[in-house]
Amino acid sequence: MNVRLTHIGTATLLLEIGSLRLLTDPVFDPAGGRYSFGYGTGGMKLTDPSIKPEAIGRIDAVLLSHDQHEDNLDRAGRALLPKVRQVITTQAGAKRLGGNALGLKTWQGTTLASNGFQIKVTALPAHHGSLGSHLIVGKTTGFLLEWNGQQNGALYISGDTVWFNGIHEIAGDTKSALPSCISAAQVSRSPDRSVSPSTPWTRSISSARLTCCA
Repeated sequence: MNVRLTHIGTATLLLEIGSLRLLTDPVFDPAGGRYSFGYGTGGMKLTDPSIKPEAIGRIDAVLLSHDQHEDNLDRAGRALLPKVRQVITTQAGAKRLGGNALGLKTWQGTTLASNGFQIKVTALPAHHGSLGSHLIVGKTTGFLLEWNGQQNGALYISGDTVWFNGIHEIAGDTKSALPSCISAAQVSRSPDRSVSPSTPWTRSISSARLTCCA
């Protein structure tokens, strides 16, 4: 199975898995823009995306951890959403986005298909901050990707989450081997934008510091 992961910027990854092309948390604004996180907080984007949205090509689905913060869904990323086949996100996010957005409850799944190839996508527990912080920052989600022929466990996309007890649930409740994992926040610190599944700095989900593995 051909799997290619390309880091575009911040938490934005292009996942090419078989015949399916998926995108996480689309952020495509040029460098220099300011992002609002709400309640008077914000930040400035320092780098351009490695691929411009008009060059991204066909996207079968966007895996959106949350829609309420611009460092995970900025203006250019939001403009891209109507052009993709489906957006998978939180239930609250899907209500706000409308259109092609599908909201999943935690542990609820859906199936993506292209040319006879299928990936099961399951929404996973995620916390955007300490206990109770969702009342201020809103809900977020991670994702588990499963397809036939996986040899190293399911692929876990952490989303924009802190470490919390629910991370252990993911390892315990998935019936496959310990999932391979991607923490987009960690991948974004790598100088190599193309992430190889055989990269030597892999760690399993049981690690306290999530990185990328396959």
